[in-house]
Amino acid sequence: MKIGTVDIPSPLALAPMAGVTDLAFRQICRELGAGYTVTEMVSAKALCYQDKKTLPLLTLGEAEHPAAVQLFGSDEVSMEKGAAKAAEYSGADIIDINMGCPVPKVCNNGEGSGLARDPEKAAKIAAAVVRGAEGKPVTAKIRLGWDKGSLNCVELAQRLEQAGVSAIAVHGRTKVQMYSGTADWNTIRSVRQAVSIPVIANGDVFSPKDAVDILKRTGCEMLMIGRGSFGNPWLFHQCAAALRGEPIPPRPPLAQRCDTVVRQIELCAQYKGERIACLEARKHYAWYLKGVPYAGYYKEQICRVETLEQVYELTKGIKRDLKDEKE
Repeated sequence: MKIGTVDIPSPLALAPMAGVTDLAFRQICRELGAGYTVTEMVSAKALCYQDKKTLPLLTLGEAEHPAAVQLFGSDEVSMEKGAAKAAEYSGADIIDINMGCPVPKVCNNGEGSGLARDPEKAAKIAAAVVRGAEGKPVTAKIRLGWDKGSLNCVELAQRLEQAGVSAIAVHGRTKVQMYSGTADWNTIRSVRQAVSIPVIANGDVFSPKDAVDILKRTGCEMLMIGRGSFGNPWLFHQCAAALRGEPIPPRPPLAQRCDTVVRQIELCAQYKGERIACLEARKHYAWYLKGVPYAGYYKEQICRVETLEQVYELTKGIKRDLKDEKE
């Protein structure tokens, strides 16, 4: 499939998630089958001011293509300038607009999901980003609407297409739902039927079967995996097999999974430094241990790690003391 002029080699994408999909995690997911990745959301205004903490978020891996950088904002001028700066700094193939973040401090400023309340303004924002992207395809990630009483995703998608957006990702929940309840794949299908550009389905893909079902139910060309990848990047490998109609490969043994998360933490240390990598390792390592019997003690210890050496020692203990439930 293509997004604008960009070839996308796989129908599997890693959803952008603030505080999760950093360069290290994206690299692991790509190695395991994610064909398209998007950075964490980046403030367009911060880019315009060349904020030192913001610029590193735009860094892509050497082999991380095709990939997008995701911008958020509610001001046309800063979004246009931010798109130009993001494209120049990152070398990304695509510029994505965050119109789906449900976090109050974002959407209450008219950004993220807040744009769902004003489709006309959202379209103007999209047109500004298209101008700033200077030929690079522009995409947008949206939700179904603000709440169940205002499901305006079809209208919003149509306006975004008219503004020049090349593809739209739709999370099957409203802003008010956040991540509760069940994703509404049927409404995503309505969006797909209403526009001529590609639509990417997102929401509740936690298993290979879910990947097959969401594409069948929605008629979409691609799917995005979000929370299902937490501690389980092998889900991409499994979903790829399912979409090809092949046997589903099992997750690797616990020891191998531990080696993968340690490598992810080491990559993070290369990009962000050991201290930050260890702070972020606390949540990631705990996700990798989800469902492992008797892992409570080690999860408590992981929440205290401050050095890579502590990560290595804890990993030795985990490999020694814990086993998968079926072993």
